[in-house]
Amino acid sequence: MKISYFLLLTALTSLLGCDSAPNYVQLCQQHPQICEEFHEDSWCKKERIEVGMANIAAKTAPQDIHKFHQLIAYENYNKCVTHASNIEHVKLKEKKTRRIENMMKARNRLEEIAEQTRSSEHPRLLYYHWTRFLDKQALAKFLAMEGTQALETPESQYELATYYTKTDQQKTLQLLFHALELFNPESKVNNEIFKTLSSIFAEKQQVKQAYIWLRILQLYDPADKDIKPGTFKNYLDVYQLDGEFLDLVAESTLAKITNKTFVPPKF
Repeated sequence: MKISYFLLLTALTSLLGCDSAPNYVQLCQQHPQICEEFHEDSWCKKERIEVGMANIAAKTAPQDIHKFHQLIAYENYNKCVTHASNIEHVKLKEKKTRRIENMMKARNRLEEIAEQTRSSEHPRLLYYHWTRFLDKQALAKFLAMEGTQALETPESQYELATYYTKTDQQKTLQLLFHALELFNPESKVNNEIFKTLSSIFAEKQQVKQAYIWLRILQLYDPADKDIKPGTFKNYLDVYQLDGEFLDLVAESTLAKITNKTFVPPKF
């Protein structure tokens, strides 16, 4: 039986609610495997649950894409718990020990799954092995898939764009726009697409386009850390732009992306 990783995430996130203790206990009761791998800890709870969720998906419907989700989940948990393990506890020294043990378990699992997927032909895993291990053979296989159905996803189009960012701006733009054209309403737009578009247009001195894509980022995710206070006012003042008009363009463009009516512009 196939199982959607996104649907699992939605269900588990819904059950978790606001990260309250009763909901977390309930989650562990329904899916005990989520809570068995690592020592209990108040830190990195979200990341720990995502690891469990990825493991459930991989066990329920073994597919290479679920192996990829496992790798990303373990990476995120490892990053979080590594930070947490550096925090000293005056009264509870054992917490640091448990976190270090959790960190080592996560790293061991990362190594194990990475080794299991070395020969995979799945594009997400090929890109993973290129970016993490500089596997040139994996990169060659990934690039050979360009133009095929295998890469016709927002994620793979963005990953392909990252390869061309420093060498071919026009191609990078085409790939990023196509990624937005392929947007799936059940998923989330990768904020890096908006940031990269804004950055490229800024480098090309196309300041209106740079402003529009940065504003789209702000509209889509107001909490993004790269949006600084005063950013838009300063931009408008420096380049003497019509902010009201450009904001309308940004709103309209974002609506088209989320409604799947976005058509890549000609440039």
